[in-house]
Amino acid sequence: MKVDHPRRHRAACLRLVLALLAVWFFVSLGCGVLFRDWLDMNMPNIGTAPFGFWMAQQGSIITFLLILVVYAWGMNKLDKKHGYTEED
Repeated sequence: MKVDHPRRHRAACLRLVLALLAVWFFVSLGCGVLFRDWLDMNMPNIGTAPFGFWMAQQGSIITFLLILVVYAWGMNKLDKKHGYTEED
């Protein structure tokens, strides 16, 4: 398989990483700290915990794990698209 230009591959990888970092920043700081009171008042409780508290404690961890899965999937897709695959 022909390798695409390395700068295009690097730019695509950087876009993916920056997008995932933006999601991580929004969920961890935004939902957990900045918008916690608004989430507590406007979203339903999760069990007995207010939603803002739940996002700060559990939601950010779950989101981080989902970001790891999306990162692995996205990088594999980008590597195949640009010709950086491991061949046996």
